[in-house]
Amino acid sequence: MKNSTISIAIAIGLLASGSPVLVAAQTAPAAAIGSAAPMAASPAASMVEGEVRKVDKDTKKITLKHSDIPSLEMPAMTMVFQVTDPAMLDTVKAGDKVKFKAQKSGGAFVITELQVAK
Repeated sequence: MKNSTISIAIAIGLLASGSPVLVAAQTAPAAAIGSAAPMAASPAASMVEGEVRKVDKDTKKITLKHSDIPSLEMPAMTMVFQVTDPAMLDTVKAGDKVKFKAQKSGGAFVITELQVAK
């Protein structure tokens, strides 16, 4: 706690002098770092609307024009996704309106659920 008080005092002094200030918050005590306690999970991804632009079964990829994806903090755009199950690509074709769930996995954006919109 003493270090926090000193950090706050320094930040206030820098603010008063007109200097830019970078403040870092400590969210867990040092003793808890590396503990086995699970981190809070991000909110479950909800279905997002999109339109199929291209299906590439050979590479197991689909190109979608999609609305915002809040769970990935991604704005609406057209992009290529991989799929967790290649059989998903058998259910859609270019021009289909779809709903899907996506996640980031190993540096790639992956469709985990895909269905034709009704």
